[in-house]
Amino acid sequence: MPDFTRTHKITLIPGDGIGPEVTAATINILEAAGKQTGCSFDWHNYDAGADAYAKTGEYIPKALYKSIEQNRVALKGPVTTPIGGGFSSINVTLRKKFDLYANFRPVKSLPGLKSNYPDIDLVIFRENTEDLYAGLEVMINPDIAQSMKIITRKGSTRIAKSAFDYAKKHGRKKIHAIHKANIMKLSDGLFIKCCKEVSEEFPDVTYAEHIVDNTCMQLVLNPYQYDIILTENLYGDILSDLCSAFVGGLGLVPGANLGAECAIFEAVHGSAPDIAGQDKANPTALLQSAVLMLHHIDEAATADKIQAALEKVYAAGKTLTRDVGGKSGTRAFSEAVIAAL
Repeated sequence: MPDFTRTHKITLIPGDGIGPEVTAATINILEAAGKQTGCSFDWHNYDAGADAYAKTGEYIPKALYKSIEQNRVALKGPVTTPIGGGFSSINVTLRKKFDLYANFRPVKSLPGLKSNYPDIDLVIFRENTEDLYAGLEVMINPDIAQSMKIITRKGSTRIAKSAFDYAKKHGRKKIHAIHKANIMKLSDGLFIKCCKEVSEEFPDVTYAEHIVDNTCMQLVLNPYQYDIILTENLYGDILSDLCSAFVGGLGLVPGANLGAECAIFEAVHGSAPDIAGQDKANPTALLQSAVLMLHHIDEAATADKIQAALEKVYAAGKTLTRDVGGKSGTRAFSEAVIAAL
């Protein structure tokens, strides 16, 4: 039997809506795999958003901030963000608080799923702390609202460096920087200038630039022309959702928010309150995010075991959730993955 000498302290944010369900399923799978590989997890559980406010009077409790600072790794389920009012995005707040400047989103096909675009394998590197998505807004007067787009040399250079370092380490051969510098000549112009400067340090990686609206068309026409997409914050959010459709939707695609000191791993989908508590949610996105987390904490064997089991379940196609054409629920799906371990 494994001796469980490797115990990892992980901050856990189950989220709301379907968050607690997909989080529970993911934890069960991680702990089952850990029993086979000799690692265990010490989960430090915290609410965030409206649920946290109801209990503590804070949307992000100080204890949660402290936990992430101490553990340096967090796994996060979806948290509802109000539209057009209410509290600020928990995701954006945490990214800015811990300077999680790199949003890493691999988009890869799972076996057995029918798609108009089979065998997709691309990666998105999205700057995570600047741009319009950072939410820097003011009311000029009751009839004029202003959002501020801020692009810095520091932010642009370090996300470009992250993408090129990844390409070199993983044998990726091509990076496209995505922009709108034909119109936003200063802000997006600075971004692509920094990307080009970094590209010159990596002569073995082909570098190209595409305007964002053309990129949307090119992705639909031929996504295989892209290997790594390197882009600013807002464009990256939009393009990552577009790309998720190639592999089955947002219920499948993982995400990592990476900084120099901390990392938060999360599914890219929303909280889907319309199906919360109904055993219908697909935990694949959060599970694959947890696989990224396992690689981050040097538990590659556990990560590979879970990924292989997940792919085995998809290839068999017998216990899939409704969003990917199956008839099974969240619990049955997670039990099938555990059995496949």
